[in-house]
Amino acid sequence: MEVKESKLLGHSNPFESMMSRFDVAAKILGLDEDTYNMLKSPVKQVLVNLPVTMDNGRISVFEGFRVIHNNYMGPGKGGIRFAMDVDLDEVKALAAWMTWKCAVVNVPFGGAKGGVKCDPRKMSKGELERLTRAYTQAMADVFGPEKDIPAPDMGTGQQEMAWLMDEFSRIKGFTNAGVVTGKPLVLGGSKGRVEATGRGVMVTCRAALNKLKINPANATAAVQGFGNVGSISAKLLESQGIKIVAISDISGAYYNANGINVSEAIAYSQANKNSLEGYKNAEKITNDQLLTLDVDVLVPAALQDVITKENAPNIKAKLIVEGANGPTSANADAILKEKGIMIVPDILANAGGVTVSYFEWVQNHQGYYWTEERVNRRADRTMKEAFEQVYQASIKFNVDMRIAAYIVAIDKVASTRKLLGGF
Repeated sequence: MEVKESKLLGHSNPFESMMSRFDVAAKILGLDEDTYNMLKSPVKQVLVNLPVTMDNGRISVFEGFRVIHNNYMGPGKGGIRFAMDVDLDEVKALAAWMTWKCAVVNVPFGGAKGGVKCDPRKMSKGELERLTRAYTQAMADVFGPEKDIPAPDMGTGQQEMAWLMDEFSRIKGFTNAGVVTGKPLVLGGSKGRVEATGRGVMVTCRAALNKLKINPANATAAVQGFGNVGSISAKLLESQGIKIVAISDISGAYYNANGINVSEAIAYSQANKNSLEGYKNAEKITNDQLLTLDVDVLVPAALQDVITKENAPNIKAKLIVEGANGPTSANADAILKEKGIMIVPDILANAGGVTVSYFEWVQNHQGYYWTEERVNRRADRTMKEAFEQVYQASIKFNVDMRIAAYIVAIDKVASTRKLLGGF
């Protein structure tokens, strides 16, 4: 399948990029045409306009999206992204990735995703609250603990989820904690949720290093992105003995061959308005240079399409663990495979977040909350089992780990659909 270029020069259309991998896996599985057509098409796409009163008294109208890609295995599940470059193709792709992600880790949810085209960094707390409540009102018939369960994503966090829970509860007339995950602990959030995605990156990285027979104590890593996923991934990888030699954020990348003290870097960033700008204990390099460093492990945990057919030939890492969604363009996959680089794909590597989101949803329904140790133990077991299943599929079908993950996920969803029948 041809991967179309998007409006951003050199960046692939995210939905077409996802479908190119889907098509390869579907062909290997021998998926029939009827099932193929049902799995490729989103179940629901909702577009809304959201009028919001700004602090200056003027009304701005924001464009909002929600896509439920699939609900065969359970209610929709996926984050809400506040960003200026959000569009329907991106949300469709992210929703589809969530379908496969949930299936890979055996979480009984379908895939969904939402977004609002805005720049949260330029909005006040009051404006963000009014926008979040307007979005919730517009999606009140879409959301629900048994229908579609949102969560934080880029540009949103615990506070936005608290506002969403409150607005939805007001509309329905009773407190409904299970409508959203990623909430503050006091409102029914789960211990371990904030660290869950980064922890999943660490667990799958350890599993992959074991397959590659690389001792973590002798390994080096570069982590692109220093938000929640990147910073926690770096900290937890460091705790396993891996030397973190490079980190980065929007201000640039920072390299120290002797290793970076990740806890110190996190503290610096938090004290510097969540920016590494001016960090002195490392040499400043570019984000592009970070990607091609001579390290054992590369963790792209920032944006989509940072590894492309242009820079893939120069990547020296033996292992790529995808903390971000879609950091490797479809056009780069073949190049990396030819170079013998193992990739733990996004729909596996960063599935720790949705795994613990599921645990949060379960706890909300039970009204009983688990210890952090219990959450982590169950999440680690889930991630290890999912990694092993994907790894065995890669051997069975003689494919890379990404296509193997799609095979595992598509087979589960397709089998569920056939058993449900109804058409």
